[in-house]
Amino acid sequence: CHPVPKPESRMEVCDLSPCPPRWKVTPAGPCSSSCGLGLAVQLVTCVQIHQGKEVLLEERLCPAAEKPLASIPCVVRMCSYEWSFSEWSECSTSCGNGIQTRQDFCLNLLTRKHVKPIFCRHFPKAIVVRGCSTGPCPEPVVGTGSHGAQLQTVTPATHPTTAVAAKEARYKDLDLLPSAVPWERTKTRRGEEVEIGAYCKQLGCGVCGKLFLNASGLINMTGVESSDCTVAIGRPLREEITVHILESSLNCSAGEVVLFSGRMMWRTGCRNLTLSPINSRTNTLIVKQRVLLPGNGVILQYNSRTATKKYYQDCDKQLFGPQGEIVNPVRLPDQRQEVVCRTFINMAPRHRIAIRALYVDLGNESNQTHFNYILVRDVSTMKTMVFHGKQQFVWQSTGSQAEIEFHE
Repeated sequence: CHPVPKPESRMEVCDLSPCPPRWKVTPAGPCSSSCGLGLAVQLVTCVQIHQGKEVLLEERLCPAAEKPLASIPCVVRMCSYEWSFSEWSECSTSCGNGIQTRQDFCLNLLTRKHVKPIFCRHFPKAIVVRGCSTGPCPEPVVGTGSHGAQLQTVTPATHPTTAVAAKEARYKDLDLLPSAVPWERTKTRRGEEVEIGAYCKQLGCGVCGKLFLNASGLINMTGVESSDCTVAIGRPLREEITVHILESSLNCSAGEVVLFSGRMMWRTGCRNLTLSPINSRTNTLIVKQRVLLPGNGVILQYNSRTATKKYYQDCDKQLFGPQGEIVNPVRLPDQRQEVVCRTFINMAPRHRIAIRALYVDLGNESNQTHFNYILVRDVSTMKTMVFHGKQQFVWQSTGSQAEIEFHE
């Protein structure tokens, strides 16, 4: 081309109008779950190319219908941590019904070493206490002075008023009116005469399935119609409950038993129940009685007091009512990152719990004071459900107790 004249170089503007605004998505961050299904957060912004440069615009200038999701599902197929357990202990009793326990550990699957439990807090955990039976206990020999709680027989009294006065005097320190201690005489199937404390005027008959919220009280579980009778006791979070068994007519040889369970304790027994008190260590206690013979059961007195040790976070809540509203707690700026806020729900044992999400928006906040996923646990089965982001949900329990945890 040397002999041909070379034209001059020049630039021409092809389009003077700027490019339309568009959505820009940055790569998603880490998955919120260390195992299984979770959410990954990605930054979505409205931008426009102006004179060859990218300019950040207000979100209203970009088409709302085309905006990508800020959170996308993610799955971690290789779980790094899981709960591990020791072997079950021997049954706590040599005969009859008892319990077995085992220790739980949080295990790093890569190193096979135990780590702090906080690494496994998002994962459901199997039970660490279960019932066991080692066969029926031998029948006690009559006249050997066995301390087992047997069916109490009484000799017909020649002065009934004296017997009633003795019963009233026994419970005079319980602030019950004399008319509230109507000891009734009845006969068992074998023809033996027994005395059953009714207390209907004071406590009301049919205590099974009830929730007691007073600071103290007397609960009579004798003479109930059902072979399995369960009652619940509830107090504010800062308190703990102490139970004293005043009387017991349980037939231990027949397999009759009473169970005490709470969030931090589990105890079952039949013999020598009146010798030592039961402490719940927390603010709730379930008492379950199983009897086989009509009229048998226990009479217990409970009191509450300020707990000796703090077993809850300042942001925890306790709900007892038949209905209520649960609001996502706000973590205070000076609280530690590992704080988990919980809501405890305890109902009467005959009731079940339903939780419906009326409004859910657990997006990341700039001040990092909100929690962004919810864990709901069914205490009776220890099954856990996790709800993320703006996921609407309806959850129902199989028992009368539930726990809700708000996680970051």
